[in-house]
Amino acid sequence: MMDCKQALTEAKGDMEQAVVVLRKKGVSVAAKKATRVTSEGSVASYIHAGGKIGVLVEINCESDFVARTEDFKELVHDIAMHIAASDPKYIRREDVTAEDFAREKDIALARAIASGKPANIAEKMVEGKMAKFYEEVCLLEQPFIKDQTVSIAQLIATKIGKLGENIAVRRFARFKVGEAGETIAITKPEQKAE
Repeated sequence: MMDCKQALTEAKGDMEQAVVVLRKKGVSVAAKKATRVTSEGSVASYIHAGGKIGVLVEINCESDFVARTEDFKELVHDIAMHIAASDPKYIRREDVTAEDFAREKDIALARAIASGKPANIAEKMVEGKMAKFYEEVCLLEQPFIKDQTVSIAQLIATKIGKLGENIAVRRFARFKVGEAGETIAITKPEQKAE
């Protein structure tokens, strides 16, 4: 309640602006909680399109109490449904393999050069193409299927702000009938600087 009142005061009574203030606050709260350990959570499944696509996803939080809340369960379900619909290959940018990154960058550079653009413009085109590549293949970068104005990372940050605990997508697997292979993504552990 106090957060809502403070947001309305900050927005000078404008409800839409107050919502923006609250969303920004959720992101800042999420950043503060990002280093906290997530050892509880939930594994959920989602079967879509008459049994043609299936997803298993593990999403972690800090406590069993939060894992049992409706907000957390809704988030897990929404992310599983999103994975079924959008078929991401990785969870985060940091999880993209060096080979996939290099291949996509080479393709983008070759296309930029083939278009006859000067080197400085071609480099900017490559940056844009790589940002688009991350948005296509990284779960956290993708726009949420239910609200294209919000990325999955922002959706999670909003829930972190609401629930007061760190939340992280640990891993997922996606299967589709008739496709050879499956998509399996696991968050790589953070590398500690020495």
